[in-house]
Amino acid sequence: MAEAQPADPAARETSSPVELRDPGTRREVKRAAIWLGMALGIALVVLLIQPILVIFAGIVFATLLDGGVRLLGRVLPIGRGWRLLIVVLLVLAFLLGTFYLTGMQVTQQVMQLRSTLEAQALKVTGWLSAQGLMPGASDVSGLLRQAAGSIGRLTSWLGTAVGAITSLFMMMIIGLFLAIDPQGYGRGLQWLAPSDMRAEFGRTLEHMGRTLRKLLAGRLLGMAFEGVMTGIALGVGGVPMAMLLGIIAGILAFIPNIGAIITGVLMVAVGFSAGTHTGFWAIGTYLIVQTLDGYVVVPMVAKRTVDLPPALTLGTQIMASALFGILGLALADPFTAVVKAGLERAAERNDEEAGATTGA
Repeated sequence: MAEAQPADPAARETSSPVELRDPGTRREVKRAAIWLGMALGIALVVLLIQPILVIFAGIVFATLLDGGVRLLGRVLPIGRGWRLLIVVLLVLAFLLGTFYLTGMQVTQQVMQLRSTLEAQALKVTGWLSAQGLMPGASDVSGLLRQAAGSIGRLTSWLGTAVGAITSLFMMMIIGLFLAIDPQGYGRGLQWLAPSDMRAEFGRTLEHMGRTLRKLLAGRLLGMAFEGVMTGIALGVGGVPMAMLLGIIAGILAFIPNIGAIITGVLMVAVGFSAGTHTGFWAIGTYLIVQTLDGYVVVPMVAKRTVDLPPALTLGTQIMASALFGILGLALADPFTAVVKAGLERAAERNDEEAGATTGA
């Protein structure tokens, strides 16, 4: 069969397969440009992952502020700016008041917690070494140094306390600006999408924001429950550093699964440092609080917020912590919820299009 020739004689005479005027060449150039753009995009994400995480953390913080503003709007019919100012002032008052009332006590307990954990770790490793289940003390020290070096490499971008404070400050500033005018920034993101997809992109962003607000509301409720219940129960049982352990339990409740394990290890270690009775009290407290949280609080919250599959969240946390360190671990759940919301909206759009096609 003869090859198809260009309809225009002039094009047949002047065009060649290596010139951009040739249709085949233009198609291949477009394909190559798409693949090159994807490769450059992936490279930029890898190179800029640290500021991207800080920006995403700012979005999470903005979502928290926006949730407070919306909640306050149900009882105070005033402008959004005033409600945001009230929320920010309430957050600052809570943080400063907590630090003022418990700052010195928590600082002393932090130092005490470190020495207690070191002593308990030496006891456990010594017993395991005596049973032949672990290497000698010198080898254990070497392993601990290697582990500490690995953790340091994973979180090296935080670097020092100055770097961590700077990242936290930038996150809060970004979140504050986003919370001031979320609709404006949302419209800006829609302009980046093709004109025929902007309306659908806007609906997807709205669904993502609503999902993230629900997730964070549930997380805050769980954090408050675990922190208060743990602190009170440990204090009643005479476990040392009950206030600090309650604060740690509340903070780590933001990271389900892994946070609960770390909290349990700390509680048991501190409990047994004060005696067998307090150790068993700490174990009982941990089991009761986690049982109530897992079988009462979490199901009730999940019905009204976002119910993420435990295996999915745990897998995401493991990968995020290995790739991006502590901040990646903390942001794993919000990221998973946002991606899940985007996929759900895409499925809904496909169902709507299929229904419209069937109806037609």
